[in-house]
Amino acid sequence: MSLVTVGVAATAAAATLLVLDWFARPRRAAYPLYGYAGLAVLLVAELLLFRRVEPVATYFTPIAWTAYILIADAAVFSLRGESRLRSAPRPSTSLGASEFAWTAFWSVPLWLLFEAYNWRLKNWEYVGMPEALWEQALGSIWAFATIIPALLETSDLLAALGWWEKTTARGWGVFLRHRRALGVTGAMFLLLPLAVPVRWAAYLFALVWLGFAFLLEPVNHARGHDSLLGDLERNRGQRLYCLFAAGLVCGLLWEFWNYWAAARWVYVFPMFQQVKVFEMPLAGYLGFPAFAVECFALLNFVR
Repeated sequence: MSLVTVGVAATAAAATLLVLDWFARPRRAAYPLYGYAGLAVLLVAELLLFRRVEPVATYFTPIAWTAYILIADAAVFSLRGESRLRSAPRPSTSLGASEFAWTAFWSVPLWLLFEAYNWRLKNWEYVGMPEALWEQALGSIWAFATIIPALLETSDLLAALGWWEKTTARGWGVFLRHRRALGVTGAMFLLLPLAVPVRWAAYLFALVWLGFAFLLEPVNHARGHDSLLGDLERNRGQRLYCLFAAGLVCGLLWEFWNYWAAARWVYVFPMFQQVKVFEMPLAGYLGFPAFAVECFALLNFVR
């Protein structure tokens, strides 16, 4: 049973809530033109998708997410007067790449870690892909490059809207006190799906959605890199909750836009297939908040 109507309603409710909250907030700057351009691209792409116009129907996922990033970044800039795209580029590498370009670049190999796990665990597969290898590569790299930027832009937007602004880290201190055990647990979570027989491994993908965060957060904290454990140490909970919510918002949008696209993914893992919201089994949405935290930890690990 696919609860498409429920998914559409949930996605519309989330988008409406964010838009109304944005309108209600005081602004430090005008909404940039590239945000309107992103909105126009998204609306035109939606129209062409439903008319099954190529190549938009095939490349709809990266097109939609590129447009979303422009829309979200513009909203952040209007609220803060600065954003990942609009503010002066901050060198992040020896090549002098901007922070945003650096994030988009690393989003590709970091997502490929999950694709590598999926090669063994076989939790999802892609359908409707172009026949030409170069077209597959173009669409995949483009789509993968939007994953972490979209999560971080959404988290930035929630923070700029003031969500959980005064929230402390109460209740999360156990992770700070047991950092070594957290790292060991993360390593075990990542190794176990690779060590067990293949017929069992498919049931263990939830461990992968937790393992990188558990393993790398203590490492990032020890190295003095940006980390959520550092936030907990300062009794700040806003970024953690914003990442959780960003994962859920992006998860809904990923599944919403993917459901209609010509080239898309479908889930084939051997459980929870009876009740789906779009292509994703309902229980699978619990993984998106954890995935956002994992992406944050992975990105800060490679700095």
